[in-house]
Amino acid sequence: MASKVLYTVVAVVGIAAASGAAWWYQNKPSTGGAGPSSAGGSPGAAAPQTGASAAGPARPAAVEVARVEVMRLIDDTQAVGSLRSRQGVVLRPEVSGRITQLNFRDGERVSKGQLLVQFDDQLPAAQLKQSLAEQSIAAANHKRNQDLLAQKFVSQRSVEESAANLEVAQAKVALAQATLERLKVKAPFDGIAGIRLVNQGDYLKDGADIVNIEDIDAVFVDFRLPERFQSKVRKGQRAQVDLDALPGRKFTAVVQAVDPLVDTNGRSVGVRACIDNRQLQLRPGMFARVTPVFGERENAIVVPEEAVVPQGQKAYVIKVVDGAEKDSKVSQRVEVRVGIRRPGKVEIVEGLREGDTVVIAGQQRIQKDGSALRVLDINRPRGDGAPGAGLPPGAGASAAAAPASVPAMAGSAPALPAQLATAAKAPQGPNPCQVDVGGSAARGEGGSGRAGSGRKGEVRGVPARS
Repeated sequence: MASKVLYTVVAVVGIAAASGAAWWYQNKPSTGGAGPSSAGGSPGAAAPQTGASAAGPARPAAVEVARVEVMRLIDDTQAVGSLRSRQGVVLRPEVSGRITQLNFRDGERVSKGQLLVQFDDQLPAAQLKQSLAEQSIAAANHKRNQDLLAQKFVSQRSVEESAANLEVAQAKVALAQATLERLKVKAPFDGIAGIRLVNQGDYLKDGADIVNIEDIDAVFVDFRLPERFQSKVRKGQRAQVDLDALPGRKFTAVVQAVDPLVDTNGRSVGVRACIDNRQLQLRPGMFARVTPVFGERENAIVVPEEAVVPQGQKAYVIKVVDGAEKDSKVSQRVEVRVGIRRPGKVEIVEGLREGDTVVIAGQQRIQKDGSALRVLDINRPRGDGAPGAGLPPGAGASAAAAPASVPAMAGSAPALPAQLATAAKAPQGPNPCQVDVGGSAARGEGGSGRAGSGRKGEVRGVPARS
């Protein structure tokens, strides 16, 4: 029993001694003796201590830069819309009757006031003759009574009764003439007839569709813009129109009206522009891609979009400026106000000037203002494929806006359909978009009034039917 205790004590003491020796060996201080190794110093051991004790200057951050450019920018936006006739109407009769004449052909041009459809008018014509005869008798009786009154053979009452009878006869004539005129359907304006829905001999009820007439010498393009543009869009501004049906062709439209009401469903405002279509290349109902132009800036300051660093509600750029030492470059963070954005380019309204240099890559390596910079090939042309890269100042935005249209415009125009080609008129006289045709038509001053007020699908006295 005593031997086991002795063995245990010896083992514990041995383990404690070994642990203490190991700790002393790992933490023993440098002796700094006078031996060869301490006097001359080992190069391999001295180098790490020297590098750790004396830290050198920080390495400059490698960045890519670009120069601020001045170019022409166009303030515009994108929208979609549809083409509409300047004037369009569906002809409908106001009275029932049987068609006796159709004086037009499908797809041909018609003139204002031209008789297009004639209904059977035998009975109204006979009634008109009867009314004219009664008017003649009433006029003769009134004239005779006036002569007899001068000779005092009749009383004044007889003359007044004959005058009233004459007025009644004249009213009957006017009524018969109006009834007879209702049996004629005339063109309310110059236009092109559509495809008729009736034939000669058909009996039509009042309000039945006959044919549509479209005035497409000028066409409207209706589109909508978000409400934030309502302060920019103005009457007289121009818009570029592209149509999927005519790829590569571009048309210019002039804004004619802006709806004063903002749609509460989509929060958008309606805009109507007009396109000169005397060549009849456009048809109502086409889908259009509209680019309204709000303004142009000839000397806009632009930078690559990579240079702008947003932080919260503000935007910054890192400008490269000269350092304290010769040929050194340091960073300077500048708050800017951005304007128009284009693919690969951003307009700087405030904060930079032409010729300044800004960082476009490596901003994350810059810790604070005044950091040393190492510019990577400032004159190297960028190959990022961004629009405007490598272009001279003044050619970036305009060249990037419509690169695909130039080769297409050089090609020949698509052939017109045969019927429209025969109806097309050479562009002569003033632009039809500048001629006001809505005033007289809206008041019913033109034509016979048989075809309506000039609004699409509306006839005088007969509501449109969908």
